[in-house]
Amino acid sequence: MGRYAQLVLGPAGSGKSTFCSQLADHCKAVKRKIHFANLDPAAERFDYPVSLDIRDLISVEDVQEELKLGPNGALVYAMEYFEEHIDDWFAEVFEESFGDDDYVVFDCPGQIELYSHNAAFKRFVHYLRDQGWSVCVVYLLDAQFVTDPTKFISGCMTCLSAMVQLELPHTNVLTKIDLVSNKEEVEEFLDVDARSLSGQLNARMGPRYARLNEAIAGLVDEFSMVSFFPLDYTEEESLQDLLAYIDNSIQYGEDEEIRDQIKDMEDPEDGRQGV
Repeated sequence: MGRYAQLVLGPAGSGKSTFCSQLADHCKAVKRKIHFANLDPAAERFDYPVSLDIRDLISVEDVQEELKLGPNGALVYAMEYFEEHIDDWFAEVFEESFGDDDYVVFDCPGQIELYSHNAAFKRFVHYLRDQGWSVCVVYLLDAQFVTDPTKFISGCMTCLSAMVQLELPHTNVLTKIDLVSNKEEVEEFLDVDARSLSGQLNARMGPRYARLNEAIAGLVDEFSMVSFFPLDYTEEESLQDLLAYIDNSIQYGEDEEIRDQIKDMEDPEDGRQGV
């Protein structure tokens, strides 16, 4: 009755594969059915079960060998090749792999230009939505980005770029919280104050940037365009709370409630509706 998908995005090294691995372990422990699909043609290994792998269509290694391209060029080529085959190869494999009630997590490449201005992912999103899938983005960012105001603004802009490009429900997640020595520094940026943020930026930059810093800080603060969920794997309920937040953004669980209501209305012996 519902088809749901997460796109796990973020810069290289932000913890996408670790997130998928931890999520797989959590869902196995709570006996929740969930599938994983690899959309990174440069991936080498996985610590979680993969039901669909883009490398069955194309891999960065093969592109580099045949076309003599560098890693970034090969990745862009591979994703554009994938875009060209969404309606044939991907559609066939996808429909064979997943059913009408499945929940799929897509582990995506780490090059942010693929989400900021390349059309391949937007085309992929349109395909999923056209097929009736409820889709959201889970954008991961290393917590080191929020221990410094200039890095925080940079992280916000990358998140915002993906939000604007893909036009999907968007959950921004701070990973590797457990590796931050002073967690109070992280907490400061989870509830941003425009005056404090612009003041910190002005202290690090020349006076000619004061108006720009004030405008950016005000944008982040007043419109709440970018907010972050702190994910700490050392805390037992952190991942569980994040998953509940993500599920809510795509309304996962509402179909389950309707299905339970219908089941309750049916006579358990002959399947006819009760009075």
